[in-house]
Amino acid sequence: MTTATAKTVNNRERETLGEFFLRAPAVGPALALVVAVLVFSFATDTFFDLDNLSTVVQQSLVVGTLALGQTLIILIAGIDLSNASSMVVATLVMAKLAAVTNVFFALLAGVVLTVVVGLFIGTLATRIKLPAFIITLGTFTGLTAVAKLIAGGQAVPVSDGLLTWLGTKRYLFGGIPITYGMTLALLMFLAVWYALTKTAWGKHVYAVGNAPESARLSGIKVNRTVLSVYLVAGLCFGIAAWQALGRTPNADPNQFQLGNLDSITAVVLGGTSLFGGRGSVLGTLFGALVVAVLRSGLTQMGVDGNYQDLATGALLIAAVVVDRIARRQQQS
Repeated sequence: MTTATAKTVNNRERETLGEFFLRAPAVGPALALVVAVLVFSFATDTFFDLDNLSTVVQQSLVVGTLALGQTLIILIAGIDLSNASSMVVATLVMAKLAAVTNVFFALLAGVVLTVVVGLFIGTLATRIKLPAFIITLGTFTGLTAVAKLIAGGQAVPVSDGLLTWLGTKRYLFGGIPITYGMTLALLMFLAVWYALTKTAWGKHVYAVGNAPESARLSGIKVNRTVLSVYLVAGLCFGIAAWQALGRTPNADPNQFQLGNLDSITAVVLGGTSLFGGRGSVLGTLFGALVVAVLRSGLTQMGVDGNYQDLATGALLIAAVVVDRIARRQQQS
């Protein structure tokens, strides 16, 4: 074998190793999660405890469910800045209606509300061709005001069992604390994973995110796919509202003010490209856990909340930079 041939083989091996992280975007966040858990376990005396780890997972449920819907939207090269505000309005609607009517109807009304918001955003994005950033920024502003008007400046307590049912705790194998919310979140991630990887709809989602015009020319109904993504994401946000009430039995208009950014951070940390067409829900799950572990670990170390936000923002920027570099290397 000549020297030139050997160099070519070595280059191909290096390219294959580099492309591994592009083909398996969940590997990076999984490693980051393991490193974060190890670091905080050595840095604190309480982090690596079953009760604490269970609490961390519970804290990640709302952001994780928001991030699940956000993943679908980002996969089609969209964005939703209004997901957390839509969820907060839904919690208030559920709490208000539960006090005067059937609790199941209250729960259903909150979920329908977030789906309708998704329908509104998807319709503007597909019919009028407005940028998703502008649509959801305006929706975020409007829903934030609506939440405050509904609440009247006060948190609304929730006492009904159904609305707080997801927070019910059970013990697996007699010692591992889990909640119904954890089980529901796991089932949702599995369902979306199956839809994205095993169905034609999932293939269409990735195709639209990669190249919408090419997808259209190949016969894919691009507008229908985009609209369906916003509807499914809206359903996820409605369930996130239920998760939020299970976590804290109060509907507060001031909760989850950074929920939209935390969900985007979880998605990007999970390896999903902001430019669309690449990513996985498994990566998003790891990304949401990384965010929760980071906040919990820094809190136990006594780090101020502002510095926690700074660290989360730095992680987001770093993840976007890595994604951009990976894209350029893939295209070169």
